[in-house]
Amino acid sequence: MDILLLFLLGKDGMMITPMRLYLMQVATLPQINVPIVCYLIQTSDGKHLLIDSGLPSHFQTPAGRPTPIPGKNVLEQLTLLDLQPDDIDLLICTHFDLDHCGHHEDFPRAELVVQREQYEVARGGHPRFAASRAHWDLPAERYRLVDGDIALLPGVELIETSGHVPGHMSVLLRLFHTGPVLLTADAVANQDSFKPDRQLGPLDLDGEKTMASTLKLLEVARREQVALTIFGHDGHQWPTLKMLPDWYE
Repeated sequence: MDILLLFLLGKDGMMITPMRLYLMQVATLPQINVPIVCYLIQTSDGKHLLIDSGLPSHFQTPAGRPTPIPGKNVLEQLTLLDLQPDDIDLLICTHFDLDHCGHHEDFPRAELVVQREQYEVARGGHPRFAASRAHWDLPAERYRLVDGDIALLPGVELIETSGHVPGHMSVLLRLFHTGPVLLTADAVANQDSFKPDRQLGPLDLDGEKTMASTLKLLEVARREQVALTIFGHDGHQWPTLKMLPDWYE
């Protein structure tokens, strides 16, 4: 077998596309030390995958909730890589909370990938997603609905992790140099919760499923020998990570 082909094969024999992972912190809730984030995957064959799109440019903080301090939004950060909205091929939607989908409508060419359950619950009028509806309620033909765990591309796996909301989704990446990277998103928002006896968060809709998804991700991390787990809102972890324009590969 050709040595280059051996290099491109993962341990399970799956072909992996070389890629870079960029991290973007687009806002912060300083009162409770919570980053609001999204991610970009750039593959060697020229594809650009965005994971979530952060807070919208204009929003009203509900009474009694912390007010975010905005940083450079996703559009501004992409320009640091000379990327425009039309350059995004796929937009992976972990879920439709406002801090994760606030710029979905700004990527007109992107195919949006979401768990079918999340899409149908939101479209069905669940009040949790009413405030963000203008951002995710886009023409149905733009969506690719998936069910459960799937390999989206070589080296990019989507993991169904309901509980925080129905049809929440985490992402496992296989990077050449870093190794497997697990993006938990809001299934496990911080490292302190990445344990079997975790405490539930106030915004986790289904406690039993949240616990089940945490155990599922712990097993993924063990089975895949994950080199780096990135938690969706960990204010202690994110300052230690590489941020765009730097990257993981």
